[in-house]
Amino acid sequence: MTITNQPSPLVAEKLSHYFGKKRALNSINIAIPSTGITALLGANGAGKTTLINCALGLLKPSSGDLRVLQGKAGTQAIKQQIGVMLQDADLPDLLTAREHITLFSTYYSNPINIDELIKQCDLIEFADTRYRKLSGGQKRRVQFALAILGRPKLVFLDEPTTGLDIDARRVLWNTIRELSSTGTTIVLTTHYLEEADALADRIMVIDRGQLIADGSANEIRKVVSGAVIRCESNLSISTAEQLSGVRSANRSGRYLEVVTNNGTETLKELLSKDPKLSDLTVQKPTLENAFTQLINTPKKQSTRSNQGELA
Repeated sequence: MTITNQPSPLVAEKLSHYFGKKRALNSINIAIPSTGITALLGANGAGKTTLINCALGLLKPSSGDLRVLQGKAGTQAIKQQIGVMLQDADLPDLLTAREHITLFSTYYSNPINIDELIKQCDLIEFADTRYRKLSGGQKRRVQFALAILGRPKLVFLDEPTTGLDIDARRVLWNTIRELSSTGTTIVLTTHYLEEADALADRIMVIDRGQLIADGSANEIRKVVSGAVIRCESNLSISTAEQLSGVRSANRSGRYLEVVTNNGTETLKELLSKDPKLSDLTVQKPTLENAFTQLINTPKKQSTRSNQGELA
């Protein structure tokens, strides 16, 4: 991974936040890279949204230090340099996409040209349709356009492709990559691990308010060694868990999926237990396998060094 001398656009040091007695951020230390796309992954309630809301100035940290673009989160000067697309955001129904963009453009000193932005974000077909008549995916594309309208240095995208079909998702992925190539730092939260794998230069996994892993997708995958065996089988999960080398077993639809340290030995025993199994595949562990192991392992992985190695 390329290391630059540019300062991190978001640095949290021993940052904590409580909702009453519930601790959402637990003295977290995190530094977002100054370039590229960083994916924040974590289960619901892990602390991702709380961290973003603190960075946006929507929440005040309970303790610790937080710097955004080398300044104080939530100030007007910092807000002018940030773009954000929140998961639950919505816009007034009666304005068209073009009218929303025109209105928002007045908030910035050097916004992107309106027609250029409409083309860039693939809004041409519905730019003059009232917002309330747009599909969920179309609304998300308008929200993305507003997030990048002011030429921000730092963009937060919270579940950006929710509601998008496959083609629309691919279009948005390409736009995100193009935006990143111009030097804009992008922080992405998503439950689509395929999306994180496809887009992110760096992945940070948060669990129970702490950073538990930090690296490239390949580095995160190395947390899980061995193989993933997938097949149609009548074998019970409890029986599969007793096979040699197996770390976990579960069902996904009609498939039995086994994660093992020793693919050869596990496969021999699996075939012995169920010689009639079918549709068998053996592959390297995926990002999803690594993510699942990280958040389900009692002893958490320590954070990564600046050189990109998982400790």
